[in-house]
Amino acid sequence: MAHRPRPRWLTELQPAAARAVLPRVAAAVLFRYACFVVMLALSLWAENRPAPHLPDLVMDRLPYVPFVDRYNHILLTLAYIPLALLLLAVDARRFVRYNVTSGLLSLLRGVCIAATGLGPVRGPDLHAGMFFAQGGRPQAAFFQALADLSTPGGLFAKDAAHVYLTKDLFFSGHTGVTFLLLLYVWPLRWLRRLMLVGHLVVVASVLLSHLHYTIDIIGAYAIAFALYVLREGWPQPTAAPERVAV
Repeated sequence: MAHRPRPRWLTELQPAAARAVLPRVAAAVLFRYACFVVMLALSLWAENRPAPHLPDLVMDRLPYVPFVDRYNHILLTLAYIPLALLLLAVDARRFVRYNVTSGLLSLLRGVCIAATGLGPVRGPDLHAGMFFAQGGRPQAAFFQALADLSTPGGLFAKDAAHVYLTKDLFFSGHTGVTFLLLLYVWPLRWLRRLMLVGHLVVVASVLLSHLHYTIDIIGAYAIAFALYVLREGWPQPTAAPERVAV
């Protein structure tokens, strides 16, 4: 009787296979984090500029829910990090590619943020002129904000996103990063269903917290999908052949 081949995830849990893929995983995660920090720096640069509020057909009619706004970053974390770790366990090489693509998405978002300059969806423009001097030199507040926003302690314990980021940041990172992960787990049916629920909950939280304009959500879908297709080709309904390059 012929033996069925081991699933890839079971093979990659073996010590030799794990040691082989671990450097790629670490490098991809570090690349993504570095891109995230660059995006945050560009966000603070944009936060420094005065910008007007824009009318929005959807947001102007949706209720603002303070509870959702307060905890939307925690919800984002719970909705996609466990699923990303499951992808790592099931297909470490695809996890590597996801993190590289996610890093590129952060860089694209940083460029878009710097190029637009949209005012807050709700509330006043609080930070104009706060992070950079008139000559363009970063002030101490910039480095403190960047440190708080790029570390878990600052992001969650100090609520850094609410403290330092009041303007709109085109496009929606919540939408883009969860949609991108949904595309990467799409060939894995059981992960796809879980991630789809998590993604829809996150997008709902973006709307109810008035975190972004509607165009930010639409733009996130368009840019994340285009980047995925450029990197991976058209989404496949079942598991795709193994790809080694990152």
